[in-house]
Amino acid sequence: MTPFMRFGRQLAGLMLLLVCSLAQAGVDRVEPPFWWAGMKNPSLQLMLYGDSIGNRQVSSNSAAVRVAGVESGENANYLFIDLELQTALEPGTVELMLTSPEGAKTTIEYEFRERRAGSSKRQGFSSKDVIYLLTPDRFANGDPANDQVAGLYEKPDRGNPGGRHGGDLQGITKHLDYLADLGITQIWMNPLQENNQEEYSYHGYSISDLYQVDARLGGNAALKKLTDEARQRGIGLIMDTVPNHIGLNHWWMKDLPSDDWINNNAQFAPTSHRRETIQDPHASEIDKREMNDHWFVPTMPDLNQNNERLAEYLILNNIWWIEYIDLAGLRVDTLPYGDKDFTAQFNLRLLDEYPNFNIVGEEWSVNPAIVSYWQQGKQNIDGFAGHSPSLMDFPVQDALVRALNEPEEWNHGWITLYQAIANDFQYPNPNNLVVIADNHDMSRILTQVGEDVDLYKMALTFLMTTRGIPQVFYGTEI
Repeated sequence: MTPFMRFGRQLAGLMLLLVCSLAQAGVDRVEPPFWWAGMKNPSLQLMLYGDSIGNRQVSSNSAAVRVAGVESGENANYLFIDLELQTALEPGTVELMLTSPEGAKTTIEYEFRERRAGSSKRQGFSSKDVIYLLTPDRFANGDPANDQVAGLYEKPDRGNPGGRHGGDLQGITKHLDYLADLGITQIWMNPLQENNQEEYSYHGYSISDLYQVDARLGGNAALKKLTDEARQRGIGLIMDTVPNHIGLNHWWMKDLPSDDWINNNAQFAPTSHRRETIQDPHASEIDKREMNDHWFVPTMPDLNQNNERLAEYLILNNIWWIEYIDLAGLRVDTLPYGDKDFTAQFNLRLLDEYPNFNIVGEEWSVNPAIVSYWQQGKQNIDGFAGHSPSLMDFPVQDALVRALNEPEEWNHGWITLYQAIANDFQYPNPNNLVVIADNHDMSRILTQVGEDVDLYKMALTFLMTTRGIPQVFYGTEI
């Protein structure tokens, strides 16, 4: 073998090693997928996922983006990068260099976009608004071509009440003039992100990808178009967010970032649903854990918000959607089921970035003392401050239905509704409660009043004239 041949073989071996190293350094996901220059908070956590990338060193080619820390954690397929963004950061692309212990390098081009003028001062929904709650799969089918999508398990089945029926974001966009003429100024939709499960995926609360709108609804581009066209008609968008749990088919579940990412050792155990344990001064620790750390249902793994990396991921994910889609508000699903200190931090972080924003929490209790515990400004005896600007007014919803259905007696009938409204002294801001007659989790108001049209009209009259922010469930106007 000549020296040249020997050198050639050595070079080929080195090239093969480099190719293998680059393959191992392949990055499958970067989340958030992009960010913005000029955000108030200069810190940004990136989660990278790829085969054995956890041992990489990271550097930046920009003086305006400093790598403050790198952490792999338990799973070598994840890499968390902490960035510090300088005030000099301009919109554009920054190169992040990943270097393996063997010296193999991989470059990630990370984009920082320009923020909309006045984005941080956006005005959230308020008592000047009328909210229209709709389930996207049930509203209108604007694009039948996306009813069935390769790689997504559940197919359309309009004959199945719990199946997918084909509604999508394009269908909503086509009917914005209808909603504007109706007087709607805010749209709240059930969760839009991908729900790749075999059944009951239309509902939206078993998310399998927190950064992607379900392709059967049209994907991220369709949501962006809907928001842009709604804004032209004076209609804002409230997004349904689910920080408490994900879907069983979320991509994390195939390869968890850490053993404590999912509560209860990633095994199903049903929550007790005893939300009073959060406020109960006598509650045992096991009662609190059974409420907070156990799963809602077997298809919804419960997220451990005490994991700091996961908590930061969830907060940044919501800021990303606010900025990307230009949201007017968030509706937080299953508010009391998460860790309450995380909930407080979640609200504070979002309101720090968007001081005029609004966030409505779902605490489905008919006891106003329980609901008011979470509202911003409430002085609780245990010292907890939840910082939720708005709550769903389930106490008044319950009282309204009883007032309409009960016979008029000393302690029955309309006195029930009077007593519910009299409890407003427990709320720091009752005018920022979202008032409902019904929603996606209960029978329609017409059904609740025995299909008595006069009682139905009375319910809507009350809804539209009482304090707070009225929310109408889609179809109720018919």
